[in-house]
Amino acid sequence: MTARPAQSPNGAAEVPEVVVSRLPQYVRALTRLSQQGTTVVSSQQLGELIQMTPAQIRKDLSYFGRFGKQGRGYSVKYLLGELRRILGLDREWRVGLVGVGRLGRAILSYPGFSPEGFRIVAAFDADPRQVGQMVGGIMVQPMHRLREGVQELGIRIGIVAVPASQVQEVIDRLVQCDVRAIVNYAPVNAQVPAHVRVRNIDPVLALQSITFYLTTLENAEKRGAAR
Repeated sequence: MTARPAQSPNGAAEVPEVVVSRLPQYVRALTRLSQQGTTVVSSQQLGELIQMTPAQIRKDLSYFGRFGKQGRGYSVKYLLGELRRILGLDREWRVGLVGVGRLGRAILSYPGFSPEGFRIVAAFDADPRQVGQMVGGIMVQPMHRLREGVQELGIRIGIVAVPASQVQEVIDRLVQCDVRAIVNYAPVNAQVPAHVRVRNIDPVLALQSITFYLTTLENAEKRGAAR
């Protein structure tokens, strides 16, 4: 799926997808600084934490306004609060999971979503053997209750953890239920309307890309040893 720029909060400029994807890294770093009692941070210090240049950090933040003063750095509390507001992390988001296989069960049992404002409130599966089971405190419902569940529980985000062959059909059904934000764990790039956002999470792709660096390093070591 081709990445589409997001609109900045003030409507002045489109925000590149890569910038949006970096904002959670800023939030995580600032949260850690806040917990350590740090009140002010420079772009240099922030860059060292997340391995980015100060110039890139300043450029990223400039899409959303002015948050600091030159030579004084950023107020950790203020910048963290503003970025959380921009990302919509200042409220709770209700999430529905489709697919309760091994991956789906792991997702339902993961305790890290709730503290960050993401509450999985329902799970659905087409397999009758899964329906009715309790997983992570949630009862698995049949797929024919998807629309009803989305409407009744106010689900805004869908997580798809089904086999690749079922991904497009499941995402189509979520879109029909007016779910506009979807996280897809299958190795398939589903087609969606322009108003729907999909994040594809594929650990195999991550492994395949990181082996490039291992291969490059090994080749360099071999060349060095041959001299």
